[in-house]
Amino acid sequence: MPHVLLDATRRALDRIAVEAQRDSRTPALAAGVAHRGDLLWSAGVGTADLADPGVPLGVDTQFAIASNTKTFTAVMVLQLRDEGRLRLDDPVDEHLPGSAHPGVTIRQLLAHSSGMQREPVAAEFWDTLEVPPTDRFVEDWNATERVLEPHRSWHYSNLGYIALGQVVAAKDGRSWAESLQARLLDPVGLRDTTLQARAPKAGLYYVPPYSDVPVEEPVLFTGILAAAGGLSSTVGDLVRWHAFLLDPDDAVLRHDTVAEMLEPQVLRDDRFNGAQGLGFALVRKEGRTWFGHTGGAPGGITGAYSDRESGLTGVVLMNNSVAKTPEGTAIRLGEEVALHDAPLPAPWTPGPTPAPELLPLVGVWFSEGSAFELRIRAGRLEAVVGGADPSTPPSVFEPDGPDAFRTVAGRERGERLVVRRREDGSVRLLSWATYRFTREPLGFGERAV
Repeated sequence: MPHVLLDATRRALDRIAVEAQRDSRTPALAAGVAHRGDLLWSAGVGTADLADPGVPLGVDTQFAIASNTKTFTAVMVLQLRDEGRLRLDDPVDEHLPGSAHPGVTIRQLLAHSSGMQREPVAAEFWDTLEVPPTDRFVEDWNATERVLEPHRSWHYSNLGYIALGQVVAAKDGRSWAESLQARLLDPVGLRDTTLQARAPKAGLYYVPPYSDVPVEEPVLFTGILAAAGGLSSTVGDLVRWHAFLLDPDDAVLRHDTVAEMLEPQVLRDDRFNGAQGLGFALVRKEGRTWFGHTGGAPGGITGAYSDRESGLTGVVLMNNSVAKTPEGTAIRLGEEVALHDAPLPAPWTPGPTPAPELLPLVGVWFSEGSAFELRIRAGRLEAVVGGADPSTPPSVFEPDGPDAFRTVAGRERGERLVVRRREDGSVRLLSWATYRFTREPLGFGERAV
């Protein structure tokens, strides 16, 4: 049954939400905490539409989610990769005919490590707010600068995600918006995530620093800019989106693809607390790694983050252009539950009967004097270092031919594990990443029997 939060936890979450609304002076704030898609708590603080105080404010109220849109664009790129229609290390030139930025790759754009300039076209963009025409994108792209060497540092680029949106459109032979609807919104059931905002919706505002009178803001991320930040959504739909990312339908997006997207590509700060994956920010907090994204656009400041181990998701949506710390607030909401009222873990359940050839491989093995334990979990062969912290992820193996396995997760990922047998067919040793593993500890000069 769904976890029910303690009254003290709900009060603490309410306080965090009210403090965030006050600190950000945002007319409206909607927030929620969920566990693997089950909403545990939600709040609406303030007034969604100052011109119509009757507009409801809650989990179904739409806000401009701005750059949280990038997570959708990134997932579509990885879907194309899984379909064999592109590779992450392909130059963008291969998929945008006429492009003249050699060496800029799909992976670099996903991870904000390409060194391409931050914004599209001209320096006057944020002054004029003129949306560049779609049919001129390649010409405009060629006129932009690569301001840093690739992989030198994390350098956020809306331009890069506009380019990725054009790659999606080019490969699918339809608009980015049509691909989004068919590839993600319909399959995942995100009915409240749209390009055109619909009621009930929060207004878009800017609150000046020396006044407490909000000013209405324009809708900006339209047309070609949409792939970088054009969506509107709700707390409820972002909870559903993150529930999908925590446990995807393999027919839509493979589990191992999500895991790949959440591997660090480049550090985001000098304190080693944050990194960038493929479309997702990664934040370390209290021993947990939260993945997600923030969004910032005129009248829309948002944050949505999840922790894979606990299954918790924190979401905050605000409608003041200069609202504060969406990342910190979303994670703080999730952390409050993780630290003080975490849902119970799923009970242990027996696994299926393992393949007979796995049974002789389980138990303790030694390499370079250190003990390793091979075991079977959920029908698959795993390895852990003897005495390791139980929370350390194991190495996981998949069959890779007769008497051979491929490491698909954990330590030595990608390397082969090969079974070496005696003449009578019994197992003599294992060779993992070419290092030998024997039943007894041996020095390098001692030969296995």
